[in-house]
Amino acid sequence: MDQSAIGKYIYQKRKAKNLTQTQLAEKLGVSNKTISKWENGKCMPDYSIIENLCNTLGITISEFIDAEDAADDSIRMYDEKQITDLLRRTQELENQKATMYGMFLIVIGIAMLLMSHTVGGSNMKDFMSGVLFGISVGEILVGVYCIGRSFLRK
Repeated sequence: MDQSAIGKYIYQKRKAKNLTQTQLAEKLGVSNKTISKWENGKCMPDYSIIENLCNTLGITISEFIDAEDAADDSIRMYDEKQITDLLRRTQELENQKATMYGMFLIVIGIAMLLMSHTVGGSNMKDFMSGVLFGISVGEILVGVYCIGRSFLRK
């Protein structure tokens, strides 16, 4: 799946249907900026939207994935439900990866926070303790942000 090729294909099919980005966005329940991101290859549509997008553009999911119209004599055979399921699973794995990354940052942040309390006594040690404390708080906040973002995508 080539994101930029799929984006160009969406653009071509949208133009062939005489739809503006805003009109297509309204039909799919997304913003016109989202359509623009798809067409520029910056991101892919959510798996839950792909079937509706394909129906709106008058294409099959197989054509969408290949980013080209299927020839009449094409021997490619795809099961639409399997492709949709594969896309859903891929997106779930991406969300799980972001969640795990966030948890990792939180754990490392807590470990550094504990280390900052063991260091202390002289000016240099107090400085290092403060640095470790600051980094740990930052890591924990970034971890919470990553986890929150992955839950919002669900």
